[in-house]
Amino acid sequence: MPSLLSNRLAKRVMRPAFALVEQRMERATSALQTDLDALHHAVADLRRQSYGLGLLLDRAGRDGHRMPTATQVDTLVREVRAVTGDDGERARHDVTVAYRHLVALEALGAGGLAGTVTDVCGRLTTVPLLAPPNGEVLEIGTAHGLFAAALRRMLRRGGVEARLTIVDPLDGSPTREDEVRGNLTLGGGVGPADAARIERGGFDDPDVRGRIADCRYGVIVVNGSHDLAAVRDLAAPGAVVVIGDQPRPAGLTGLGRVADSVYCRAA
Repeated sequence: MPSLLSNRLAKRVMRPAFALVEQRMERATSALQTDLDALHHAVADLRRQSYGLGLLLDRAGRDGHRMPTATQVDTLVREVRAVTGDDGERARHDVTVAYRHLVALEALGAGGLAGTVTDVCGRLTTVPLLAPPNGEVLEIGTAHGLFAAALRRMLRRGGVEARLTIVDPLDGSPTREDEVRGNLTLGGGVGPADAARIERGGFDDPDVRGRIADCRYGVIVVNGSHDLAAVRDLAAPGAVVVIGDQPRPAGLTGLGRVADSVYCRAA
């Protein structure tokens, strides 16, 4: 039986229907091509933006990338609230500000801040929220000095003018004293009264500890493994002590953990 489509009469009768189908297919194809072109341009724009953000926030020259996820930020806010007792939106607001400080200081300074995004932002947020008893700040092990600069800015936002004391060998590995002092100026304040006191040497050296024992510190940040009993002896009553995952000595009351850091109060 011959095909219906090969019949001249049938083709003449069905020609309008074929034309209508072709028109609709052309319109659909044209619309699809328009959507594909728009998608292509959007993907190209995203790639350009991603490349630019990568230059600013990827892991080159630092401990890790600076691109937290929403889940990581939400978890960090919950941990900060648990340690500080904040029941409002200040914790989230300050985490956001701390993140901006982290990105800005690493972009402007020499070197980077040691630690993950959540740990650095957790420290910068939690310490001011815990309301240290005075503005004397001791950092044991500073690397490039950028964390101290960022902490000074965050404390100032909370109404505390930080007076920095830094203990570090600063023997050129990873950095030098002039680089640290240059980075510290990014924390604001460049006059003699704002200059940090830098004691070069190891914290385990009794002579170094003797030189910094002229006051009691409201904030002590311990980077690395050190004698925590000696740290406690330098803390003011109610001081905020930030340490890594180390056994806590007597005289320090544990407050909780935020990211990779443990927070304590001095008795």
